[in-house]
Amino acid sequence: MKDSSPAGSSSRLRELLGVLRRHDVLHGLTPASLRSILEELGPTYVKLGQVMSMRSDILPREYCKELEKLRATVQPVPFHEIEEMIRQEYGSSVSQTFSEIDETPLGSASIAQVYRAVLKEDGQKVVVKVQRPGIHDTMQQDVKLMHKAVRLLNHMSAAAHAPLDFNAVIDEMWTVAQQEMNFLQEAEHMQEFVRLNQDIAYVTCPKVNRHLTTERILVMECIDGIPIDDTKRLTELGYDMDEIGTKLVENFSKQVLDDAFFHADPHPGNIRISGGKIVFLDFGMVGRISRHDQQLFRSMFQAVAEHDVHMLEEGLLTIGTAHRHIDHSRLYDALDELLRKYGDASLSELDLGKMLQEILQLATSFDISIPSSVTMLARGILTLEGVIAKCCPNVSLVDIIKTHLAGEFTEQLDIKKELLHTGKALYGSLRSGIRLPAYLASALKTYSKGHTKLNLEIVGSEEPLEKLDGMVNKLVVCIIAASLLLGSSIICSTNMKPQVLGLPVLGLAGFFIAFILCLILVISIYRKTKR
Repeated sequence: MKDSSPAGSSSRLRELLGVLRRHDVLHGLTPASLRSILEELGPTYVKLGQVMSMRSDILPREYCKELEKLRATVQPVPFHEIEEMIRQEYGSSVSQTFSEIDETPLGSASIAQVYRAVLKEDGQKVVVKVQRPGIHDTMQQDVKLMHKAVRLLNHMSAAAHAPLDFNAVIDEMWTVAQQEMNFLQEAEHMQEFVRLNQDIAYVTCPKVNRHLTTERILVMECIDGIPIDDTKRLTELGYDMDEIGTKLVENFSKQVLDDAFFHADPHPGNIRISGGKIVFLDFGMVGRISRHDQQLFRSMFQAVAEHDVHMLEEGLLTIGTAHRHIDHSRLYDALDELLRKYGDASLSELDLGKMLQEILQLATSFDISIPSSVTMLARGILTLEGVIAKCCPNVSLVDIIKTHLAGEFTEQLDIKKELLHTGKALYGSLRSGIRLPAYLASALKTYSKGHTKLNLEIVGSEEPLEKLDGMVNKLVVCIIAASLLLGSSIICSTNMKPQVLGLPVLGLAGFFIAFILCLILVISIYRKTKR
């Protein structure tokens, strides 16, 4: 376990800064160098990098693409440490719970290692997922140290202008990592997935042994399946890859659009085919979206399909949170340009995942923060598109989602309710129409008496006014500095007491303050040009 004492923290911080120095981050942090840094720092940072790869709204696309390569297996810890972890959790030796356990792990990731085993109680073959010893404390310490490192780097000019907020990234990563380290929560996710898909014959996931599952050990049934990207073997066994792809996308559409609970990391390693069923593995990372956001997502998909910029803008502003005044004209033009970029492609050819990422990056550029569940969904769709493109390229993800939405609309259509709603709307419109002449007469009477007021808002004026305000502030600083220099020069020509080095202290103080103001002004101008 990592030393959590102040001395241990200092040593780890020096190690972290040493790695950053070796990669010369002060002169820029390229996607490849970021990945290399995380790999060199060990399993904790590999997991953090994997989470970072899913935040395309925070990190530029090229960084996310590079960090996707961090899915590789990490060096496993010795089996005797895993044995000790099992003994601590169960209060008994491994042999009292398992009649057999393979000491060679099926997989070794940054948070846990997975082993085949046989239960001593009933001889059932199971898979045991064991958390790496001390990983929580290790990650907690490393996250604190990363925050310290970021504070140090922010004092340096090159790092101060980095294209991302590292503190926000670290906080997001730590939140997700904590969820993944709670195996009781993962077990609940698996049981919820089974419940929501109990009527779907072609989808399943391993059954959880709740009696032996703890916060740091997950025991589940062993399902021997074929990875979905092993297309040659699946085809030889008689599977139709287009059918598999169609069912996979249809089920994912159901997870998002119907259940509001979806597998957030559907890469090939987490999807297997067994006994004619699609088996989802690893529920440490799942996404949830509210029913309100779910409805907004449907509307935004419809807006993309119909090239409705107004609907897309409304959905984006509703689902996100704006942290400054929005220039609606610029946002409309940006969204219109984005839709036009994909306008020539048919729905079946539309790269939905890439388009969603571009919309999220556009939102970030307008200082609109998007819920992590939505960014996780965008990443999940992008990952699934990659699986489909590799395993069954004839399947169109967008067409299947559109068909799912159309079928859902037909199922939910209530003619009686729609007629009643339309009737009420028509009645309201007629009442407003009857009142229109009275409103018009009142407006003309007010105009004839000279009481009419016109409220005018110049759209897009905020940015020029902010620039003008900044220019005025700099001009004021210049005038003050010049006044101090002039006044200090006059004072220094007198014999005013007290004096230092033959010059009045008050005059020297004026020179010093003028120098500080000029220095601040030069630094401000330099940083502005660097941006």
